Amino acid sequence: MRVPFLDIAAAYVELQREIDAAVSRALASGRYILGPEVEAFEREFAAYCGARHCVGVGNGLDALHLILRAMNVGTGAEVIVPAHTFIATWLAVSQAGATPVPVEPDERTYNIDPSRIEAAITPRTRAIIAVHLYGQPADMDPIGALAARYRIRVIEDAAQAHGARYKGRRVGNLGAAAAFSFYPAKNLGALGDGGAVVTDDATIAERVRRARNYGSQTKYVHDIAGRNSRLDEIQAAVLRVKLRHLDEWNARRVRVAQSYLAALGNVGWVLPWVPDWAEPVWHLFVVRTAQRAEVQQRLEEAGVGTLIHYPLPIHRQTAYRELCLPADGLPISERVAAEVLSLPMGPHLTPEQVAHVCAAAACAAPTRSHVA
Repeated sequence: MRVPFLDIAAAYVELQREIDAAVSRALASGRYILGPEVEAFEREFAAYCGARHCVGVGNGLDALHLILRAMNVGTGAEVIVPAHTFIATWLAVSQAGATPVPVEPDERTYNIDPSRIEAAITPRTRAIIAVHLYGQPADMDPIGALAARYRIRVIEDAAQAHGARYKGRRVGNLGAAAAFSFYPAKNLGALGDGGAVVTDDATIAERVRRARNYGSQTKYVHDIAGRNSRLDEIQAAVLRVKLRHLDEWNARRVRVAQSYLAALGNVGWVLPWVPDWAEPVWHLFVVRTAQRAEVQQRLEEAGVGTLIHYPLPIHRQTAYRELCLPADGLPISERVAAEVLSLPMGPHLTPEQVAHVCAAAACAAPTRSHVA
């Protein structure tokens, strides 16, 4: 048996009739940019997140960048970011002209460690970006309390956490604004790129809405030097269909995760840890082992696909060489990057596939010592 890391096409196969009808509706409308499908999706996704406003944009990176721009975060400013995350979180800060200031993760959850943030705050700090990494919400209350004390803004990077809950509240409504990605592999994925900004702040929503469309609210009248970052009608139509199934698909992911947690407790790996206040949606199921290369090879030989999220810390990427961060300044991120391994995860894994992954994992675990 072969178990792919993720079967993206399975989502279309399950919903083919609904998706085809939605795409046909969008095509027949003759409105392909900022039309009724985008408007409807914005209303529906805002309601899903429990927020007042949603603005569809071109991708998750643009969503983060446009939030920072709407907050007037730019040249000379600093933004606190997780040291362990996908590079888009940092890139949004750089594109705004600001400087990303990395903070180490909590080694149990891989999310930014609230207890380490205050030491990174300076008079130039304007915002904190909290990433809900791997589908698990960051610990937002202490982050919010710290931000309120220093009068800085909190931004959620919810690109991997559609539908996750923090203390009963959905992510997307836990800071000043939230950025979502609808990349096809996400829990709520389009058939191409897409993103959204979700917020209760009408000023942020209006600024993002204007900036995404060449800085224009009235055709051919441009108030600011904006950009072209618009969620298109066909993708919005597809997302409207998938949004209706998101909670069910997230529940399937939870069941897969529960099976893994029950079966892999004696394998010797560090398994995901979920705080009592978190309801993750398991975008990824990430384990850790000091023998990652060996384990990954054995799983591949057993027909089990895996990926590494993420193998090279951002502070070691050539793109951020100019920050001149000390080589030994982020040891937790270094260690995590050297040991994390993502097992197959998705709403279309069959019980037989999950059982095969668990059996293969038991055989793949080396007999040498493991991460403690």
